[in-house]
Amino acid sequence: MATSVMWFRRDLRLADNPALVEAIGAADDVVPLFVFDPRLWDPAGPPRRCYLSASLRALSDRIGGLVVRCGDPVEMVAALAREVNAESVHVAADFGPYGGRRDAAVEAALSEAGVPLVRTGSPYAVSPGRVRNQQGDGYQVFTPFAKAWREHGWRSPAATPRAVSWDVSLRSDDWPTAQLPAGIQLPAAGEAAARRRWRAFVGDKLTDYGPSRDRPDLDATSHMSVHLKWGEIHPRTMLGDLAAAHADQRAVTTYRTELAWREFYADVLARRPDTAREYYKPEFAVMAYDEPGEAFEAWKAGRTGFPIVDAGMRQLRTEGWMHNRVRMIVASFLVKDLHIEWQHGARHFLHWLVDGDLASNNHGWQWTAGCGTDAAPYFRVFNPVEQGKKFDPDGHYIRRYVSELADTPAPQIHEPRNPIVDHAEERAEALARYERVRGR
Repeated sequence: MATSVMWFRRDLRLADNPALVEAIGAADDVVPLFVFDPRLWDPAGPPRRCYLSASLRALSDRIGGLVVRCGDPVEMVAALAREVNAESVHVAADFGPYGGRRDAAVEAALSEAGVPLVRTGSPYAVSPGRVRNQQGDGYQVFTPFAKAWREHGWRSPAATPRAVSWDVSLRSDDWPTAQLPAGIQLPAAGEAAARRRWRAFVGDKLTDYGPSRDRPDLDATSHMSVHLKWGEIHPRTMLGDLAAAHADQRAVTTYRTELAWREFYADVLARRPDTAREYYKPEFAVMAYDEPGEAFEAWKAGRTGFPIVDAGMRQLRTEGWMHNRVRMIVASFLVKDLHIEWQHGARHFLHWLVDGDLASNNHGWQWTAGCGTDAAPYFRVFNPVEQGKKFDPDGHYIRRYVSELADTPAPQIHEPRNPIVDHAEERAEALARYERVRGR
């Protein structure tokens, strides 16, 4: 009886899983493996740890068990392959900086035993590196990338296996504990939960997505980012459903473009792994920044005195999530009102976001900070008061998270109260610092 190993990572589903299809086709029995890697688990914040654990439980229940090992994947995967005399180990390709290095090391360890590491598919509709310009280079700016990405197209979803002979008889390590801080509520996890949420969005909210998606008070977004993060649904499945949806085509195009942003940032990070931590535009590294201090702590706690900023930061700590428009507002405030480097904010987000994705998070921060892939110049500075008035006009979003303003009517609710900085002064200071860098 031939045995293969399906090493689950960011693909915690059975449907539209090409790597799983290959694993089934390669052997009679399939060992479903998940490795708790301390390089990924230890830095993760409580929301991501708890959600991952819940998603793994859902997958385990679906297939009748998971074989879990804790430790360095290079050692764990190779040891398991030897233990079961595996014919092959199957994964979806990982294009992240750490994931790529890890998989190369695992592949080398497996090769010593004559076991191939078979990469099939990826977490993306179009894998990083596939979309190129006429010179054969990757795109530096989103808009031409998105056009080329649409023209490139993507495969149809892979078939869902009807029956799998899972081998879950092997020993498993104890799962690491994950404890959610009091007051945080996370969404339902797992493949079934992802499909329910997606069907509900396509059926009820997709048509209004275009004009409503920037309104945090309306709950008009799909909330699919966490399901995409863990691969509980594949973007190719979503793109197929969008193509068949009976909805306003402008809304379909808008949502498809949002998926393209995720793929663009993954492509950029694959080409420039240094930008996970460093500046996409290196000239901004020499700008004058302030050291994190009391103002940074006030920002993290949602105590800046700017209502829309405080609402966003408090939403992060109560839901492990923040509306995308508000993410841009609070990021702009940190970098351009408080003059603190984007990396500090990016790390805080990755600690608390349940959907924290390295490529999307860190390049989203660089976009807002003006040092990333955005073609717009640095002098775009979000005014937190005007942003609040525009995107939360009646103050419903602010009242939901800033309890002390629950009885304050609009438009007064948007006015700063004991603000930690003067926005006009700090905007001028941010632009002055930029001019000094540009003049070098």
